[in-house]
Amino acid sequence: MMRPATRRFMVIASAVLLSLATQAQPENDPLKKDNKPYRILTSGKQVTIKSKKTIKHVMVWTSNGHRIVEQRDLNAASFSFQPAMKEKVFFVMIQYEGLKPYTEKIGIP
Repeated sequence: MMRPATRRFMVIASAVLLSLATQAQPENDPLKKDNKPYRILTSGKQVTIKSKKTIKHVMVWTSNGHRIVEQRDLNAASFSFQPAMKEKVFFVMIQYEGLKPYTEKIGIP
């Protein structure tokens, strides 16, 4: 059986090692949503995409797969649209020059 001092040391050492092993994810986590260079703002049915970079291509489609907006060669830092459909859920794809496309699901009241 362990002495009380040894037992106390083992408990403290275990607690320290456990706290080091369970630290939060690093700040440059690729799954973190804040890494995107744009913001999607909604006001009623109006949807506005504001970007820190120049947007090259925007495409919006419904959950059924119907494409409702596609704008190529946009070359602008913002883009607005108002869907004419009564759908509530849309998918938005934003493409920048030389970067991977960003896709996001949005809801409109």
